[in-house]
Amino acid sequence: MRFFPLVMTGVLFAGTVLAAPMAADGISKPKNTRRVPMNQVLKRNDVPAEHSWKLEDLFPNQEAWDREYQEVKEALQKVGAFHGKLKDAASIKQCFELEDTISLHMERLYVYANMKHHEDTAEPTYQALSDKASKLSVETGEALSFISPEILSLSDDALHKLINDPELSFYKRTLEEMLREKQHVLSKSEEALLAQVGNLSQAPGTIFSMLNNADLKFPKVKNEQGEEVELTHGRYIQFLESRNREVRKEAFQAMYATYSKNKNTIGATLAANVTKNIFYSKVRKYPSTLEMSLYGDNIDKAVYTNLIDTIHEALPLMHRYMELRKKLLKVDELHMYDLFAPLVDEFKMDITYEQAQATVKESLKPLGQDYLNILQEGFDNRWIDIYENEGKRNGAYSWGAYGTHPYVLLNHKDNLNSMFTLTHEIGHAIHSYLSDESQKYRYAQYTIFLAEVASTLNEALLMDYMLKKSTDPKEKMYLLTYYMDQFRTTVFRQTMFAEFEKIIHEKAEQGESLTPQEFSKIYYDLNVLYYGKGMVVDKDIEMEWARIPHFYNSFYVYKYATGFSAATSFAKQILEEGQPAVERYLGFLKSGGSDYSINILKRAGVDMSTPEPIKQAMDVFKGLLEQMEQLAK
Repeated sequence: MRFFPLVMTGVLFAGTVLAAPMAADGISKPKNTRRVPMNQVLKRNDVPAEHSWKLEDLFPNQEAWDREYQEVKEALQKVGAFHGKLKDAASIKQCFELEDTISLHMERLYVYANMKHHEDTAEPTYQALSDKASKLSVETGEALSFISPEILSLSDDALHKLINDPELSFYKRTLEEMLREKQHVLSKSEEALLAQVGNLSQAPGTIFSMLNNADLKFPKVKNEQGEEVELTHGRYIQFLESRNREVRKEAFQAMYATYSKNKNTIGATLAANVTKNIFYSKVRKYPSTLEMSLYGDNIDKAVYTNLIDTIHEALPLMHRYMELRKKLLKVDELHMYDLFAPLVDEFKMDITYEQAQATVKESLKPLGQDYLNILQEGFDNRWIDIYENEGKRNGAYSWGAYGTHPYVLLNHKDNLNSMFTLTHEIGHAIHSYLSDESQKYRYAQYTIFLAEVASTLNEALLMDYMLKKSTDPKEKMYLLTYYMDQFRTTVFRQTMFAEFEKIIHEKAEQGESLTPQEFSKIYYDLNVLYYGKGMVVDKDIEMEWARIPHFYNSFYVYKYATGFSAATSFAKQILEEGQPAVERYLGFLKSGGSDYSINILKRAGVDMSTPEPIKQAMDVFKGLLEQMEQLAK
């Protein structure tokens, strides 16, 4: 059954899209839209339709969802007819076709139920629907679990004949993958048992999500005007971007004091997630949890360790940037709550959605008119859910189901970060759109390893556009700071997250206990390593591990760093070569999962099997740092 990927942004807070008529200049402009004040969070029922995604394109109503749910239940009854019959090409082909049909409809049910749940995670109706979809997903996985082990019970000679059988030509890649994974596939009864464990395996992430999004309540803090405002996930970064240091400090301390009060519960959920990973790695006979996580993408462990080693070599550049930040802020000590503080005096970029939309569209012109047409379709036809509301899932992501356009969830604030998150998520969405349009269902889904390339490429083109357009030294410094912080958060910080995951899993695999205190110590020490002696690593930051949802999708975050590096290379090629590079890149977007990720990137002109793209990204980081140092003189 195809995995249902939820592609989240590495940036926690996001931009917005409004459906609107076209103006004469080709830029969508709002009609009868209303702004939501910073200190007001609407209930979901009060969100205007033009600010919400149009989930009716997926299912027009609940009755349609219920009908499709029942159709899947009925289709699952047909699967049993293939038990013990998967020995010849005709039977295997029919079984694969039924599997695709069931999987496609299961995906639609699952995605819709969870997106409705994410609109308001405290709403019991959609909590129940999400749970119902998850249980059907597990039931589906259990029903289909016999397919691989039954085919792999055939002799190697018989398998090779099937791989080369013309009747199974469309499924050749599937069969080759089965053969590659044969050593990790269990017997039919064992696979069925593992499928039944599926509900239990989802528990750590589900519990954390409910606690983090629905139950965790943050105190009120004072904003720049001295007003008491409730701290939320969506507002946190805005407080950290405040020019008032006390505002930053109070929000920072309030955020982590709240998590510290819940450290035992959250520590237990994270430890349970690690235990779950070790269980699967052992029963499937992988050398380690890390290698198990990389195996599906056919990624060598060296890609992961090379990333960490290459970034360690570049840490002096990060330390140098921290010293520059301290100098520009004119502070005696640089604290963790100063990392997002603006470095340019009296320069504030308030970017409305309308401005963000227009700028994003201009910046993506190098990708050609076909790409821009898809972009406009998403803007005009409510692909995107815009603003924060009570109970809404925090952060941003792109998601969807095959056969329907992609969707984007955002929590918009009018700032530069929002504009970059808008283009980031649009990159994910158009990648999905082109892959689905170009590939059949079975091979349409690209891997998570590839996912961050398209989103970050869009960000690189937006930054290039803005830097070239800028004539104001203060604006240029502001943009350079933003780009440097993208490197800091997307390459350095995500690599630090990846190293944290590697350490905690290795400790558990060696039989060591994972307590909240141990998580905090490991996390604090990594911050000291990554930020250097020039930074005061505040004790509060030791609790940051407790608020990172990505840790429940283990060994995922390193792909932000590798994706950023690949995108940096693609952007350079597109801007320097023009159309030939664009054609290679669009070919990459259309490839879906039709080949191994490393091969797809290689064909498009980027070789991630070596550390070179990461080194190239660090060269760019160094160049940006030198520009900032010159402007700071």
